[in-house]
Amino acid sequence: EEEEEEEEKSASGHRRRGSILYSILKNDGPAERAAHRRPEPPVPPQACSCASNRRVALRSPQVTCKAASAVLVKTLRFVKNVPCFRELPADDQLLLVRSSWAPLLVLGLAQDRVDFETTESAEPSMLQRILTGGRDEDERGDKHGAHRDVSLADIHAIKAFLNRCWGLDISTKEYAYLKGAVLFNPDLAGLRCLQHICGLQREAHRALDEHVRMMHRADGARSARLFVALSTLRSISARVVAELFFRPVIGTVDMEELLLDLFYGK
Repeated sequence: EEEEEEEEKSASGHRRRGSILYSILKNDGPAERAAHRRPEPPVPPQACSCASNRRVALRSPQVTCKAASAVLVKTLRFVKNVPCFRELPADDQLLLVRSSWAPLLVLGLAQDRVDFETTESAEPSMLQRILTGGRDEDERGDKHGAHRDVSLADIHAIKAFLNRCWGLDISTKEYAYLKGAVLFNPDLAGLRCLQHICGLQREAHRALDEHVRMMHRADGARSARLFVALSTLRSISARVVAELFFRPVIGTVDMEELLLDLFYGK
């Protein structure tokens, strides 16, 4: 009898142990199995494709606009002091200034290491636009320096150019030659001295190449990198430069009118 009792206890113990193991295995459902699996790698965030629609404003418009205005004055002074430019007909001078002031200004910002910060501006709802007739939007733009045509993509383009220039550590002479290459643009319609201006641009390119070969003999690709950086200026429009750096302080004044007043001293 004692042996039978021991066998029953042993069998009962096996059944209990078996039932516990069974319960554990049974309860190891999808949630529990997932807890023991190697975690899935995080999904990388997708780049936002709406950067061109996101409005921005200068974080410190008074400070940044003051710095940009100082660079503009220096830029126009540089242009007027170029002997070859002064020898051109007045009509050609006007065409060149109108087409080059914005890229020359951005080059000047890079040379003077003028950095700036921006902040996103909340878009008004459709109902707000209907009820206010766009007045709130215009007032917000005048107050904070935001404009519907200055997007986050525009800011990225300007910042990318500035950072590229700063990474190249461009010298004063290199900046001067780059400005000459920008100023003497033979691709403008209506130039009277087209061939002469084309030659002046080639001369600026040649002078830059010679300077780089003399000062950076170990870096044979520097000239190419400088001109690649310069080519990115084409993606920055004069309208964006005017709206971002000058509209907060000049308001409704026409930018071209201001430019000519500064250039001719009217």
